[in-house]
Amino acid sequence: MTATGPDRGSSLLPSVEGRRAQPFQPDHPLSSLSLPDVQGRKLVFVITEDWFFASHFLPMARAARELGLQVTVVTRVRSHRDVIEATGAKVIPLEAERRSLNPMAAGYAAGQLAAILKAEKADLVHCIALKGILVGGFAAAMAGVGRRVYALTGSGFLGARTDMIARLSQRAVRLLVRGPETGRTRYLFENTDDPKLLGLDPASDRVTILGGAGVDPDLLKPAPLPDQPPLRVAVVARMLWSKGIDVAVEAVRAARAQSADIELSLYGAPDPSNPKAIPEETLKTWSAEPGISWYGATRDVAAVWREHHVACLPSRGGEGLPRTLLEAAACGRAIVTTDVPGCRTLVREGIEGRLVPANDAASLAEVLVALSRRPEEVARMGEAARARVLAGFTERHVIESVKQLYRSILAS
Repeated sequence: MTATGPDRGSSLLPSVEGRRAQPFQPDHPLSSLSLPDVQGRKLVFVITEDWFFASHFLPMARAARELGLQVTVVTRVRSHRDVIEATGAKVIPLEAERRSLNPMAAGYAAGQLAAILKAEKADLVHCIALKGILVGGFAAAMAGVGRRVYALTGSGFLGARTDMIARLSQRAVRLLVRGPETGRTRYLFENTDDPKLLGLDPASDRVTILGGAGVDPDLLKPAPLPDQPPLRVAVVARMLWSKGIDVAVEAVRAARAQSADIELSLYGAPDPSNPKAIPEETLKTWSAEPGISWYGATRDVAAVWREHHVACLPSRGGEGLPRTLLEAAACGRAIVTTDVPGCRTLVREGIEGRLVPANDAASLAEVLVALSRRPEEVARMGEAARARVLAGFTERHVIESVKQLYRSILAS
């Protein structure tokens, strides 16, 4: 099955690493615990958008169902109810615009959610992303649900910016998130940098690090690389300034100016709910330039990587662990990305790909020019990227780690 959300370049619906970014191990301490049966206990996910749950969190719903938990997903319903319900989960609509910062609207949503949690008799509430954590955490407190999982899927502008506004915002978010926590609150992150934003130790027993959303390596498989030249580079992502799409465009312009035979393909749509969305007119203007093409969103990410040599994501920061990189790696493609949290969790310099500084089109151009002249290096990095996924970033890794977490917290 495939689905595409409004801010995803692509999303292959099915979908890691455990605490301190280590792959799941059968002899993990939690696996040896004698834990009570959790059959029939009730888990409620809180997330703002149904497409986001469908593209990233179905493995967590499957993990809960494998444990015998009853699963409810509370979200703004648009077009992915059937995909979510196919896991055996119940879907309850709740309107909460993720872009809105209106505290009265958030308070109203929290009140509605608290009533839902009481009616569902929730044993555990799993809140996803910052808005879901803020609204879901206060709702859980109002409903008297002490067992909670807070999953931060990236730090957004809090991690991408380092100015005074960002530092003040980090303190405010830390207070808001940590304020309604209980002794039975657990935290999920996709890299070891983000816990520090909330004042948490990544090695704490309260913190679990997952390798992103995980991917299904049987659905995303390596294919032979296209003939070269040109070196075909693709960015599959939301068309946002924060993703560094403009940096990729500038870098390819510079590389082509050096007579490097490189082509750039952009796959993804602007996100109307994100203030960092790149205007469609800008994307069309770029696409009119030689060697640059914008194709909009895609429903077949595997086909994209069959036609390209290198995956690029010049993110400015704020990532969790980008699913687009996991998808490209599973397809055996070399990755060029920035040395920022999340991206560097998957990609090791010179092994699975190359890491460049954020906001540095010149460095990105230099790397792309070098790779255009070294096809054997591109192939070697692609093979290493596939092996990296199989070693700890699959859906099954996510499912087993989440099952451990749910058993542990329900036993508390």
